[in-house]
Amino acid sequence: MNENLFTSFTTLTILGLPEVVLIILFPTILFPTSSHLISNRLTSIQQWLIHLVLKQIKIIHNVKRRTWSLILISLFLFIASTNLLRLPHHSFTPTTQLSINLGIAVPLWAGTVITGFRFKTKNSLAHFLPQGTRIPLIPIPVFTETISLFIQPTALAVRLTANITASHLLMRLIGGATLVLSTTNLPTASITFIILILLTMLQSAVALIQAYVFTLLVSLYLYDNT
Repeated sequence: MNENLFTSFTTLTILGLPEVVLIILFPTILFPTSSHLISNRLTSIQQWLIHLVLKQIKIIHNVKRRTWSLILISLFLFIASTNLLRLPHHSFTPTTQLSINLGIAVPLWAGTVITGFRFKTKNSLAHFLPQGTRIPLIPIPVFTETISLFIQPTALAVRLTANITASHLLMRLIGGATLVLSTTNLPTASITFIILILLTMLQSAVALIQAYVFTLLVSLYLYDNT
């Protein structure tokens, strides 16, 4: 039976309504909360990840920039949870869609740029023109830096989309091969199944790393612009 590998990237609908809304809201269920004095293991892991990311944010930012910490932590948790959603069933996840990733990257990038121009106008404009540039050469660095500035959100979105999509396709290929071999060659199917389990563990780490890289780059854009 032939199957289109890219069918898992199409947005499914229920009664004419896109499932992507439910998929985006679902990760909030994965965040454990405890009202007891003793936390469980899942809550402890969540708090450890939050403190780890928060520590990295505080290293490069001053007190004023740390007001973005809540936004950056929420961004990390959202991307990490949506990346992890695809692992159990190899199905649709919002982070495989470039349009959704652009919808996340562009407002955050625009917020850092607008904040920089509002509060530190001279420093923001100084990035476009290095000190000591000769007058005839002024248009070249200004044009280059402008292109570099506007390409930042696209680079953020494309990096996340490409990494998640590539790993998604690889897991789907190995999973499909395991399913086919299970009816024809059981020993080989067992080997591919073990490879699939190991790859799933690796992709769990990749999902968290990609969320961390995305958040860290937004944090660095905030540092550069403000």
